[in-house]
Amino acid sequence: MRRRGEQREDGATLIAMENEPDKSYGSITMNAPVKPRDRNVFSDGSTRVDFVLVWEEPIHSQKEESTGVSPAHSKWREVFLNKLRLSGLLLEQKDVLQTKTKVTFVLLSAPWSVLCFYAEEISLRVPLQVVTAPIINWSEHFLSRLSLPNPFSQDVPNPPPDYFTCQFRTNKLQRFLGSEDRETFFKTTQRHQVLYEILARTPYGSVKKGEVGIDRLLSEKVFSAAYPLHEGGFQPPNPPVPPESFGLRQILYSYWATWSSWRRYQPLDHIREYFGEKIALYFAWLGFYTGWLLPASLVGVVVFLFGFWLVATDVPAKELCDSGDSFIMCPLCDICNHWNYSSICISFKAGILFDNGGTVFLSVFMSLWAVTFLEYWKRTCSALSHRWDCSEFEDIEERPRPEFTAMAPMTMRNPVTGAEEPYFPEKKRLKRTLTGCMVIIILIAVVLMVLIAIILYRTILSIIISKSKNFLSFSAARIASLSGSVLNLLFILILSKVYTSLAHILTRWEMHRTQTKYEDMFILKVFIFQFVNFYSSPVYIAFFKGSFVGYPGNYNTLLGLRNEDCGAGGCLIELAQELLVIMVGKQLINNIQEFIWPKLMSWWQKRKMRPRLKEVKEEEEEEEREEEENVSPWEEDYQLLLCEGLFSEYLEMVIQFGFITIFVAACPLAPLFALINNWVEIRLDAQKFVTEYRRPVAERAQDIGIWFPIMQLITHMAVLANAFLIAFTSSFLPRLYYGYTRDSTLSGFINFTLATSPRNYSRQHTPCRYRGFRDQDGKYLPEYFHLLAIRLAFVIVFEHVVFFIGRLIDLMVPDVPEDVEVKIKREHYMAKEALAENQSLGKFMIDGEKDVLARELRQRGSGASQLPQSESPPPNLTEIPEEPDTPHSC
Repeated sequence: MRRRGEQREDGATLIAMENEPDKSYGSITMNAPVKPRDRNVFSDGSTRVDFVLVWEEPIHSQKEESTGVSPAHSKWREVFLNKLRLSGLLLEQKDVLQTKTKVTFVLLSAPWSVLCFYAEEISLRVPLQVVTAPIINWSEHFLSRLSLPNPFSQDVPNPPPDYFTCQFRTNKLQRFLGSEDRETFFKTTQRHQVLYEILARTPYGSVKKGEVGIDRLLSEKVFSAAYPLHEGGFQPPNPPVPPESFGLRQILYSYWATWSSWRRYQPLDHIREYFGEKIALYFAWLGFYTGWLLPASLVGVVVFLFGFWLVATDVPAKELCDSGDSFIMCPLCDICNHWNYSSICISFKAGILFDNGGTVFLSVFMSLWAVTFLEYWKRTCSALSHRWDCSEFEDIEERPRPEFTAMAPMTMRNPVTGAEEPYFPEKKRLKRTLTGCMVIIILIAVVLMVLIAIILYRTILSIIISKSKNFLSFSAARIASLSGSVLNLLFILILSKVYTSLAHILTRWEMHRTQTKYEDMFILKVFIFQFVNFYSSPVYIAFFKGSFVGYPGNYNTLLGLRNEDCGAGGCLIELAQELLVIMVGKQLINNIQEFIWPKLMSWWQKRKMRPRLKEVKEEEEEEEREEEENVSPWEEDYQLLLCEGLFSEYLEMVIQFGFITIFVAACPLAPLFALINNWVEIRLDAQKFVTEYRRPVAERAQDIGIWFPIMQLITHMAVLANAFLIAFTSSFLPRLYYGYTRDSTLSGFINFTLATSPRNYSRQHTPCRYRGFRDQDGKYLPEYFHLLAIRLAFVIVFEHVVFFIGRLIDLMVPDVPEDVEVKIKREHYMAKEALAENQSLGKFMIDGEKDVLARELRQRGSGASQLPQSESPPPNLTEIPEEPDTPHSC
């Protein structure tokens, strides 16, 4: 038995390690020169600023109602800030007066006791031992084996050290690396996580009404912003100093965000140290994907150039261009005239660039490329997640969302950890999820209605231009098709904005337990909609357009208008045009928006903050006047833009991944356009995060989430789509059939593909030709059924072969590299040795703090983040409840 306050002797055998005084865990530098003084501090010059809350109020008015300040907002702010004080946080208020508004900054800091308590509460990981394991890229390893110089490498200063880590336990504090320095023991990003956890779970009103957390207060405009501070400026010092003296933000700007770094490896460890694992994994995936686009682009360009050679040597193309008046074609619309087939000579040759035998090889190659890319990304991701201590994050370490914690109606024991956690009934969630599914179905119906409207628009515009009898009438179909593609892109972008906002509301209403599950369900909702939104028009052109036209004298109609037929050059060239407009057009719009829009918004924000009222009196000393005129770090960061997360970045890339895999047979240059876009995208995103965004709260992540299974689904769909595209839309199989059954030189192929108008039509109109395999009675010829059997057989053989080879690749490439498996086993063994005697831990003491029961802080609901006012601040504790008799694993 131990008395209250008595500290138990801990004899656990920890890892043998050297805790050198010049190696600090919280800092990323090892023996670096002294850096400029930290400005992210309170007025006392020593208390660190961990988080900032901001709100704006009009001035020079006496009545709150007339100024637009809501009394309810003021009350909520007051309650919220008081509860933050009760939770143990330190607060300091700063006012900045402008000509019309007063901007109030509340600086927040977490004392040591608060950090220790919440570090256990949210399972932060802290270091046990330094590990020297630099990231080795496969290209770097390959070039070193060949003794070749590596043009992609760069020497980035102050690489963050790697550690063996374990979940934080206060009673084991003295055994963790760097524990003697309380100021630097917890990393800056970990301090931000603790502050956000407190802010997100603190109620300010009725919990049943969802009046909980900083996110709700921001949405209600009670606060204007809430953010952690950047670590100094991003521009390198002037006059120049050694790179080792740079701050982390300056290192990221100089070695990552500048355009001169376009061909260099990304400093992933530095990105993770500053922004957290989630953002670092995004940039790791984007860089990995961009690197893999290089071989795909080379193959696509070779196939496209092969098409140029075919244009010069293709017998059917020469036959068509030299046919003169031999093939009089039937009118393309009800009011159109007959036309010569030879008039589409240029369009026919352009179609060969995209429709040739090389596209079959490219389709197989891209299908296997996608499978191999995903398999090797799994290996890379597993290595990174282990290196960054996130291998077991989702299964064991991830805590419930703070908003879920505060609003869940009941609690239930976690079957994995054994801890009592908030719980939301699955039946209620199922009902809400089904309601969200109905909304998705309704909006997908809206997208299909827009598609039908665009089809009718193209048909009507083609008729109008043909009637005009001017120089545009010869290109009526092409103009209608191109303008329809642009109009479709505009509708896509508008509907995307509307549905994304709606998906946020639906997912929040469904009450998902963890942040990972919440984001996965939100992403799934939006992607299903965006998939239909972006791909409906290309799918229609690839597989349906021109298939239900009919034949002269018996044309099929839609709403009284004759069904669309493919243009003069065929459907494949129209599909290539549609892909280029949607894919390249969207990329251009996004890149211009990402380049110009943040700069405009940042300029406007700074312009709003510029007219400050100077309150410096003449009798003040010159030093005080200069200090007053300097803009504080919290003001500088308030002028930056809000970071809206990674969803739009991932969505853009995954949609692009779909275009270059599903429809690559129609556009061999799609991988090249994607590669060029991604080179620009990496630098634009880096510049946004380093220079234009407020610093986001660091989040942990084990992988890229549901985006990976979405890409796996796209890969499987791409195999089927390319098989049907080659079989039914391309002229590859008809040419192959004709070469084997008629003439291997393809002489006479043009006449073979054209049918003659039926007799009853020819009696009333001029006899003409049309594309099809029918006799003069309009019935299908035997060749049609032969080709249909060949096409179906090709689809079956193609997808079976590709899926079989893809499965072999999956089996041959292990998901986790062998060296990573060894490291995981080694770390588990060391952690077990380090914390083997962590049974029956009862009481511990933090020196100089008062006794208080911690169980009040662990309660859920409205009391999740504060104690009754009669008690002391919760983290000032010397006792915790007895823990179960099982060892803690790292």
